[in-house]
Amino acid sequence: MATTPPNCTLYVKNLEERIKIPDLIESLTEIFSEYGTIIDVVAKRNLKAKGQAFIVFEDHASAQKAIEDIQGFELFDKPMQLDFARTRSDATVLRVGGKEELDVHKKKRIAEKERKQAQQAAEAAKLKRAAPGGQEGVHPAKKTIRGTGLKSSNPTTAAVVPDEYLPPNRTLFVQNIPDGYDADGLGAIFGRFEGFREVRLVPGRKGIAFIEYEAEAGAISAKENTAGMALGDEGKVIRVTYQRQ
Repeated sequence: MATTPPNCTLYVKNLEERIKIPDLIESLTEIFSEYGTIIDVVAKRNLKAKGQAFIVFEDHASAQKAIEDIQGFELFDKPMQLDFARTRSDATVLRVGGKEELDVHKKKRIAEKERKQAQQAAEAAKLKRAAPGGQEGVHPAKKTIRGTGLKSSNPTTAAVVPDEYLPPNRTLFVQNIPDGYDADGLGAIFGRFEGFREVRLVPGRKGIAFIEYEAEAGAISAKENTAGMALGDEGKVIRVTYQRQ
């Protein structure tokens, strides 16, 4: 029985994981196309997505009929479990709202993913600190290595979240910048993204800078497109994370 409000996209789980993805997509398309026009079938190879797929129909009615008729239908000797997807698919957003709305949709999804990662990292750090024989207070100096140049955090009152799992905000923290890059050089790179405001270098500190945007969306887009970028004659790879709040 479906537990999510009806929409055009179905979530299918309990699929046979040993079947090759192209064969799985072909079989799903053949089964579900009986119920209406299919815009997309999404199935991935990564471990987290194994045994799952998304079927994107052109309309709600087709998805509703399919979920009523195919619930429990066996595919490769395993009964499929169907529900409506919790969010709209990329294909649906593109068809209804166009490329601009799709870009916004993707940015929101990435931001939500990064927020969850930050929350999980914080919870894991708290559990580690609370465990018997934990290292809390043993090497306090090491706890300040991550996030150098950012707002300090008292390790006795809060779990330190690694930089790469910090939740999105309007300001990026860039590290490992080659010596030849000043504010103008960084502005030429990061100024290409929506809502760019300024580059702030840190006096007396080489290789780091803060990049500020008017809104979170601009920072998310910039981080996606510049993280791991190689700069300078030596191809120095910059590290781009969100500023620690």
